[in-house]
Amino acid sequence: MDPAATTAPLQNDCETELESKKLGSNSVWSWWPSWRPTSMSLLKTTESKILACIQNDLWARFVTLPNQDKIWTLTLTNKVVRKSAEQGPKTPLVMVHGFGGGVGLWIRNLDALSRSRPVYAFDLLGFGRSSRPYFPSDAIKAEEQFVDSIEQWRKSVGLESMILLGHSLGGYLATSYAIQYPSRVSHLILVDPWGFPERPQAQTQTQDGQSSEMAKRPSPPRWVKAIAAVFSLFNPLAVIRAAGPWGPGLVNRFRPDFKRKFEDLFDDDTMTQYIYHCNAQTPSGEVGFRAMSESLGWAKRPMLQRVSLLPPSMPVTMLYGARSWVSSSSGDLMAELRKEAHTKVMLIDDASHHVYADQPEEFNKVVNDICKSAD
Repeated sequence: MDPAATTAPLQNDCETELESKKLGSNSVWSWWPSWRPTSMSLLKTTESKILACIQNDLWARFVTLPNQDKIWTLTLTNKVVRKSAEQGPKTPLVMVHGFGGGVGLWIRNLDALSRSRPVYAFDLLGFGRSSRPYFPSDAIKAEEQFVDSIEQWRKSVGLESMILLGHSLGGYLATSYAIQYPSRVSHLILVDPWGFPERPQAQTQTQDGQSSEMAKRPSPPRWVKAIAAVFSLFNPLAVIRAAGPWGPGLVNRFRPDFKRKFEDLFDDDTMTQYIYHCNAQTPSGEVGFRAMSESLGWAKRPMLQRVSLLPPSMPVTMLYGARSWVSSSSGDLMAELRKEAHTKVMLIDDASHHVYADQPEEFNKVVNDICKSAD
């Protein structure tokens, strides 16, 4: 790690933790942090263990936005790339994680992708080690706050143009950003993006007026609807915080896949601890996500309704896990909506929603090929 980068994160850790406590101080649940086995310091320690795997030059620091919010940022470069910079600069790759994630989840990708160009990865506002400000309950305003923070981050870092890659929620926000700031995005890469399709109607009709097969499916029992209604009153990950000292165990029990995906790197619970500490802090970005989503995770403002606003000159590549719960049909429909514009849909075999971790070698190869075409 660059020696110049080692002091700033230490100095700002306390500031971020104070911001988190300040946000929670107005809540009736402000006593929970003393009960939950987590803190920003524990998140930092766990993340540091993950980032120790990186071989290329790493600069990790907080980027301060004009409103004093801080975005935790990784910058990776390769010495060979720097020496050959006179041959022409490579377009930087910027990576945006999904809901409940953070920069640590890219550990299988950062080295491979930064061998040929600068790579930036940051914790979205309200997630990971970034500041956790108040998010409005209005879907449009919440989305604007996320997108504006990305643009302010870009300005603060000094990037003129970038290849923008977003996973899941990050894909939704990356698309929204590309619509608003198209001149800053040379290629948009969407990995299993959330929030693109419209929520299916409860009743659909065939041409002869009969209910379709989808409509014939039985309605969920009333008790299921009742539980869903209760949980809709809370933030998506509230159960992890409500579980207090049992929270880490819940993550291990319900998300053992995170441990398996990285078991060749860590033979302990490092990755599930990272997920826990990312999401056991005061909820912020999670509140913004809830504002933008309907029950069962559908977006209130489906992105397919807006993809026509992307300039036809902007190439878009959509990567889906062949075994993911996110349907690639949204990518096919996006390609139809963009007509003659360059839109490519690719499936990664034997990959689920977390494509980058399930099949990292194939993912890295595909993304590197895309980046080369963008140059």
